[in-house]
Amino acid sequence: MNVKTSWTRVWLVLAVGAVWLTLALSTSAQVKTETTTTAGQATQEVQVDRGEVVYVSGNSLVVKMEDGSLRHFENVPDSARVTVNGKELGIRDLQPGMKLERTITTTTVPKTITTVQTVTGKVWNVNPPRTVILTLEDGTNQQFTIPKNQKFKVDGQETDAWGLKKGMRISATKVVEVPEEEISQQRSVTGTAPPPPPAPAADEPILIAVVAPAPAAEEAPASLPATGSPLPLIGLLGVLSLFSGLGLKVIRTHFRS
Repeated sequence: MNVKTSWTRVWLVLAVGAVWLTLALSTSAQVKTETTTTAGQATQEVQVDRGEVVYVSGNSLVVKMEDGSLRHFENVPDSARVTVNGKELGIRDLQPGMKLERTITTTTVPKTITTVQTVTGKVWNVNPPRTVILTLEDGTNQQFTIPKNQKFKVDGQETDAWGLKKGMRISATKVVEVPEEEISQQRSVTGTAPPPPPAPAADEPILIAVVAPAPAAEEAPASLPATGSPLPLIGLLGVLSLFSGLGLKVIRTHFRS
């Protein structure tokens, strides 16, 4: 008996859920919704950053910016491209000394999304200024929350919630405008390679190192330098003259005797 009662309750819950689901689907179809998007004038902002590559290793890049600050870019994707002297290079092709220039163009387009909801039905019950229950075209009833300052059209005339009466056929329109911005960015990176070192001019002499030979040892002079005094020579000649005179005297004496 209890089992039968439990199954009866389950079927009752399922039946009620099906009714509410059918009501929700039917009533949602009675409210007409139109959404339009209006775009305004687009604006652009261009940002240019310049710097010089000071270090690159794998996917890690360090750039010295124009203001002297260092910026470290980690995990630069291999798909990133830099146009250097007309050639597309990857992160692993960059070298210290290259000049980089990154241009970021940000485009902002203001948009207004307008949603218009329209419902038509007969007033079944009204509780101003909060809610109203309408009998829709398919014969179902649906309760609506009345927005503040909402106006209704009754036989072409506008009235508020206080002017609604049971049995009146009315139409109501709800307009919601939501502003938003569509932002897109376009990035491009260009660069220049450092110039090669200048070659020497054609008329400029090229310095060549020449090894000079070691100086030869000085030979000894063949004769003594004439730096001695003549006095010893004069004394020697005087002694020789003295002995010659003595010898002549002895020879003369011998012949006389």
